[in-house]
Amino acid sequence: MEEAGGVFPFRDVRWDPDPALEPSPAVRVPTPAPLVLDNGSFQLRLGWACRASEVPSEPLLRFRSLVARSRGARGGTGPETQVGNDLGSPEPLRWLLRSPFDRNVPVQMELQELLFDHGFQRLGVASQGCVDHPVVVTEAVCNPLYSRQMMSELLFECYQVPKVSYGVDSLYSLYHNKRQGWPCSGLIVSSGYQCTHILPVLDGRLDARNCKRINIGGCQAALYLQRLLQLKYPGHFAAITLSRVEEILHEHSYVAEDYKDEMQKWRSPEYYENHVHKMQLPFSNKLLGSTLTSEEKQERRQQQLRRLQELNARRREEKLQLDQERLDRLLYVQELLEEGHMDQFHKGLMELNMDSAEELQSYIHKLSMAIEQTKQKILQAEVSVEVDVVDSKPEMPDLDPMGSEQSMEDVESMNEFEPLFAEEQPEVEKPVTTVQPVFKLAEYHQLFIGTERIRVPEIIFQPSLIGEEQAGMAETIQFVLDRYPKEQQEKLVQNVFLTGGNMMYPGMKARIYKELLEMRPFQSSFQVHLASNPVLDAWYGAREWALEYMNRDEGWITRKDYEEKGGEYLKEHCTSNVYVPIRLPKQAPRAAETPASSKALGTAANNVSEQA
Repeated sequence: MEEAGGVFPFRDVRWDPDPALEPSPAVRVPTPAPLVLDNGSFQLRLGWACRASEVPSEPLLRFRSLVARSRGARGGTGPETQVGNDLGSPEPLRWLLRSPFDRNVPVQMELQELLFDHGFQRLGVASQGCVDHPVVVTEAVCNPLYSRQMMSELLFECYQVPKVSYGVDSLYSLYHNKRQGWPCSGLIVSSGYQCTHILPVLDGRLDARNCKRINIGGCQAALYLQRLLQLKYPGHFAAITLSRVEEILHEHSYVAEDYKDEMQKWRSPEYYENHVHKMQLPFSNKLLGSTLTSEEKQERRQQQLRRLQELNARRREEKLQLDQERLDRLLYVQELLEEGHMDQFHKGLMELNMDSAEELQSYIHKLSMAIEQTKQKILQAEVSVEVDVVDSKPEMPDLDPMGSEQSMEDVESMNEFEPLFAEEQPEVEKPVTTVQPVFKLAEYHQLFIGTERIRVPEIIFQPSLIGEEQAGMAETIQFVLDRYPKEQQEKLVQNVFLTGGNMMYPGMKARIYKELLEMRPFQSSFQVHLASNPVLDAWYGAREWALEYMNRDEGWITRKDYEEKGGEYLKEHCTSNVYVPIRLPKQAPRAAETPASSKALGTAANNVSEQA
């Protein structure tokens, strides 16, 4: 929402905790409905794949893939774990946040289990220690076998699911957006939170050998924008948080169709004034001392001085009391010496850690002098306070009536000679009225977002802007297309499909169209399609696939398959990865190795004897 004057306030939206939902009976009867999990590195989305009208056809839960663990308060119940939207605001817990993902691949299964526990509990999956629903899970392109193995182990061993299906999120998005008349081949450009992928699809199947990944996504863009703004406004370093930076990135950034021309436009002051976005940081109108008058400031100083004097007086009295008790003890030991009680006197010296009567006398003298000085300081402090109270009255100047009459006569006599010395007297300079600048506190707390609006999304096309030695999106598309013959290139460019969160930038589709126009031959045809919902279409596609293949064996990994073929096993389908099993090299038996090695040793010995 924009305020007057083109200023946009930060919304600083807090995450509402996820409600505990009650599942509809339709998800259990007649058969358990599949659970659809879009397991992304930015968000986890959960919902049901059910044809019943009372079951919503959209994800019921959406929360960030983040977990915060704190040790808890001392004497409390123990460590506290917060997941997803239960965090409220991530900024106070930013240093505690953990994610199960490394790039876009889940590797920390302990954190992944916490995310699943939270989602299943809030979704209302109330089973006896298990999740007795089929599960559809999205995974990364060319997902490592070890990651799939740990995920299958988690689902089958921990949740006791009956069967699982894995699919690629961008392929699910293409499956959802597939219209009548679309070709079965295409080039998917998917850009998410951690990575950007270029995926060629030929005749309805993913060509995994020619997939390419760029390690640039929304996370790197947010960190880059935060670094730019913190360098530009060092006075607001702490206020430029990652949550506010993501808000600027999602709502105020756009992709330039021609980056160089757009940067030239921003050099014009008029263009800058018309297109700059001013972000208003929160601030307080009450500054320290800004609303205090001079009398109030003087009164505050006097109160502080009075408080300091009272503190010093209290300390002197305490010190005087301790010194007096010490002196009484020393005088008591000295009396023992005078009265002739030598045993008690020597015992008292040992307690005082002294060696002789002369040392005792010297210490008594020094302590008596110190007590007298402390008493003098206390007396002087009391006197000075009384003097301050008396002298606080304003002084009135003495007025002499005779002197005043004489001074008036002198002034009248000087006025008679004033014309004679008019030329010799220097001219009195007129006081110059200085205009005091008006300090507006609100303007000081504003962030001017100018060229940053296009510089940050540009890193997808030019990763060198942030020091990454990687090819940009346009170069990678050209590289993938060059790996195919011209006939297949024509098939791929007829359906360039854009999906993922970063495709929601305004101008992204026009920029990719321009890049393809530059790299394709003259008068060649191509088509660029944008997903209807680049963020949620992966979940919608997974739901549609689950409804279509619910009663088939294609694509589903059962518990029997898991136990027989291992956790890394994958049943391929139209939206899945390509399964490449682990092939270990065959080792020769040791019995065959022993004669061969002895034969080689014998040959070597014969050669040595011949040389000798």
